Amino acid sequence: MSSGVAAAALAFEGREYSRAEIDALATGLALELRDGGIRAGDRVAIMSSNRPEFVLAVLALWRIGAAAVLISPAYKHDEVAHALAVTGAVRGIGDHPVLAGLLPVRHLDDPIELAAHTFPDPDPAADAVLVFSSGTTGMPKAVRHTHASLTTAVRQWRDVLGLTATDRMQIATPPSHILGLLNIVTALEAGTWLRLHRRFDLGTVLTCIQDDRITVEMAVAPIALALAGHPDIERYDLSSLRFIMWGATPVTAAVAETVTRRTGVGWLPAYGASELPVIACNPIGAARLDSVGKAAPGVTLRVVSLETGECLPDKEIGEIQCRSESVMAGYLPAEATAGAFADGWYRTGDIGWIDGDGWLRITDRAKEMIKVRGFQVAPAEIEAVLLEHPAVTDCAVFGEPDERDGEAIVAAVVTTADVPSPDLIDLVGARLATYKRPRRVVYVPEIPRLPSGKALRRVLKENHGRPADR
Repeated sequence: MSSGVAAAALAFEGREYSRAEIDALATGLALELRDGGIRAGDRVAIMSSNRPEFVLAVLALWRIGAAAVLISPAYKHDEVAHALAVTGAVRGIGDHPVLAGLLPVRHLDDPIELAAHTFPDPDPAADAVLVFSSGTTGMPKAVRHTHASLTTAVRQWRDVLGLTATDRMQIATPPSHILGLLNIVTALEAGTWLRLHRRFDLGTVLTCIQDDRITVEMAVAPIALALAGHPDIERYDLSSLRFIMWGATPVTAAVAETVTRRTGVGWLPAYGASELPVIACNPIGAARLDSVGKAAPGVTLRVVSLETGECLPDKEIGEIQCRSESVMAGYLPAEATAGAFADGWYRTGDIGWIDGDGWLRITDRAKEMIKVRGFQVAPAEIEAVLLEHPAVTDCAVFGEPDERDGEAIVAAVVTTADVPSPDLIDLVGARLATYKRPRRVVYVPEIPRLPSGKALRRVLKENHGRPADR
């Protein structure tokens, strides 16, 4: 740890940035972008690896009053083209060749000048950021967050994590995901020292916890599993950690307990969505592994009947719905927004129940989306690619429990000729993000369907899915 740590706000590899330097660089980039024609209300795509310049680009756009459209660097050409079309992005910022092939891009490797300038505060009702969340019927939808909703989410996240200027965090998760962005913006707001990692490497993460004296660590299921299985985790000094936050996928109690037994560090399960980033969190110092926690400050929860939509009493199982000022402004395309709300309540699509003390349990998902490493994957998107193969006449995609990734993708296919499963898996991998590749392919004589044509994924899962312990 360098002697200048007290003045530093952000660290990346061998470089540290003070908050004053971050502000001056963001201002310099904002002036450059404004001079280049970007105006308030414009939507600008950012497709970037995890690096300080990503942070500067987001802050620069907000200074101008433009909205940041965050595109996963894992996306392939067709996914990026769809993201640009649905959001109407006018320019790009990043370091990815796919984006550069589709619209003019300001490359993040180009130098940024320091500058001083005062910009007006952005309109609270204006879009601040658009992130992507898959639906069940096609390509990903853009989730619109205004400055007001994002500011509320940041305040809620800071409060439930108890973040202060004495905390130290590191981020190795993709910045295009709502959790990555939320962590970055909240750390800057709270004055928390932050280290960014270009990519996730468990050994590096553990070394930085020890050497940087990290106090709050973030984990999703694959990271938790890697921690539990690390052969030498005991040799790292992790005593600076207040807790490890577990989000994006349900807690596997055995994995969490193994990490705690080996390191002495406890967990803080939390629950959120791209559409409403902070829904619930366990209380610090009183966390439990059988619940995602209690409603975050400013969030109201209810559970409704799947049949009638009526509000259910405590301990009755139904769909979890939420209200909060941090909820999204809507989707793009706009017509997708109506189904996301019921009488002003955001419909999570998750099934669960709340006890008399306010503890929330999640038991299942009403939607057919598959959640892989915290990312929502639409079965229809994968099916559309599989059906491009000349030998595939029908198919349906479903998820099965997976300890490492939360869920694994399985493709059930009907073919007119023998097609090796690696060929079909590679076909998806060539067109879509890597995390959308099927783990397995099963060959079936037909896809069970309702008279309406809707695939009975539940039947496929029952007949061809693997149990959770395999």
